Amino acid sequence: MVIGSGPIVIGQAAEFDYAGAQACRALREEGVSVVLVNSNPATIMTDVEMADRVYIEPLTPAFLTKIIAKERPDGLVPTLGGQTGLNLATELATRGILDDYGVKLLGTPLRAITRAEDRQRFRKLMQQIGEPVPESWIIEKDGELLDLSKQEGLPWPLIVRPAYTLGGSGGGIAHTPEELMEIGQRGMRLSPRHQVMVERFLGGWKEIEYEVMRDANDTCITICNMENLDPMGVHTGDSIVVAPSQTLSDKEYQMLRSASLRIIRSLGIEGGCNVQLSLDPKSFQYYVIEVNPRVSRSSALASKATGYPIARVAAKIAIGLHLDEIENRVTGKTLACFEPALDYCVVKIPRWPFDKFTSADRRITSQMKATGEVMALDRTFESGLMKAVRSLEIGVQSLRYKGAAQWTDMQLETLLAVATDERLFAIAEAFRRGLMIEEVAQLAHYDPWFLVKIRNIVLMEDRLRENAAVIDSDDAAATALLTEAKELGYTDRTIADLTGLTERHVRERRKALGILPTYKIVDTCAAEFEAKTPYFYSCYDREDEVIGAR
Repeated sequence: MVIGSGPIVIGQAAEFDYAGAQACRALREEGVSVVLVNSNPATIMTDVEMADRVYIEPLTPAFLTKIIAKERPDGLVPTLGGQTGLNLATELATRGILDDYGVKLLGTPLRAITRAEDRQRFRKLMQQIGEPVPESWIIEKDGELLDLSKQEGLPWPLIVRPAYTLGGSGGGIAHTPEELMEIGQRGMRLSPRHQVMVERFLGGWKEIEYEVMRDANDTCITICNMENLDPMGVHTGDSIVVAPSQTLSDKEYQMLRSASLRIIRSLGIEGGCNVQLSLDPKSFQYYVIEVNPRVSRSSALASKATGYPIARVAAKIAIGLHLDEIENRVTGKTLACFEPALDYCVVKIPRWPFDKFTSADRRITSQMKATGEVMALDRTFESGLMKAVRSLEIGVQSLRYKGAAQWTDMQLETLLAVATDERLFAIAEAFRRGLMIEEVAQLAHYDPWFLVKIRNIVLMEDRLRENAAVIDSDDAAATALLTEAKELGYTDRTIADLTGLTERHVRERRKALGILPTYKIVDTCAAEFEAKTPYFYSCYDREDEVIGAR
């Protein structure tokens, strides 16, 4: 039996339809009869051909109990339906309904789920295995919250993290005792366990995620790691994310990777999980923030970014297969125990609905507001970022944002310091006005590496304006300029806007100079093995990897 994620809400949308559909196919490949339950008919997973039995019913313990009584499934996979599926499976197990009908919880056991989701148990486990966690307090009653707010010497600001919730729902950052009471009480109301964790806020620290997979034989691999451009305090679903990480040293990467593997092993998770960590940019100090003991929103991103089908592999692990027994469908030669290798850069940018809700608060914090996201692949961070910006469909083709030139210097400083959906464009505007890397880094807390890359994109704007005549007059200079612009992600339309030429003229001139897109392979193994079913992305590079595959 597979439980879907229900209605589309912030933090839990089409990515879980993607995961559920993958899982249903994977289970049926192994000859398993699948009973699918979901309340949302507008999904691929509820197609009648996706499972043997499909129920479109309310996702409540009462309805699930009736379906279990009728279908009598042997097992239940709890980790593929987002937080909704996980919470329902946990409730069915704790009420004894699964035991009453002889239904086994497949994959990640209940003990592992509760240890990861219950803030107090998770903190205690991390301390037992020697993994650092921020100073924190577990709160389950209003009186406890009031007592905490009155304590002397608290490390303000504090962040509130409710247990068993989705997308940071009910959480927030409190700067005063009054804010702590307001956010904490709201978080307890929204938590199924009426529990929140109040912890020290690690302002300005980096947020790093690892997607990890483990089987019953204790074989563990990391699928990929991801780095948030925004510092701690912005929900990872609301942050621009790059994969693999770009600013970590090898020591930092290996340190956090080893920590992630220790965590998944100590929890006893069987399948995929997402580990979130915070790293001090000025030292090697790190803290464990939380773990999602399930296929998460980030898992869909990691799957598409690497070509590694996380939900498919997690479903097969749930029915007893091991990583060294599951074929990598992309290569047809390797097994799922091989860690993916990326020879390209993946950029994800959230899509917020502020164009529809114009009076909404545009600030982004620890509670997710994005209703979608875009992903772009390219050889460099700059071109990946530009691709992703165009994909947002917000009326911009580059980092030239409508209305940015009208921002006052004070408004610009606020937009740099306070996280909003416009901060990326504010950073670009700051470089147009001559601000230094160090000044922007101090306000936005972006790593200087990312700021250098964003400035590279902005500097090309002036070069194109100043050298418009070169494009027609000098073949060698035009080739060098247009090649660099295309490698930075500039479209013919944007180049035309900046040079005063027509888009058609720019395109014809570019083609005449032999500057053409090439196509690269996403094959999970960085071309170490020949791929049977790869997919491709375009870029401006010398070698075309598709020629041999055509």
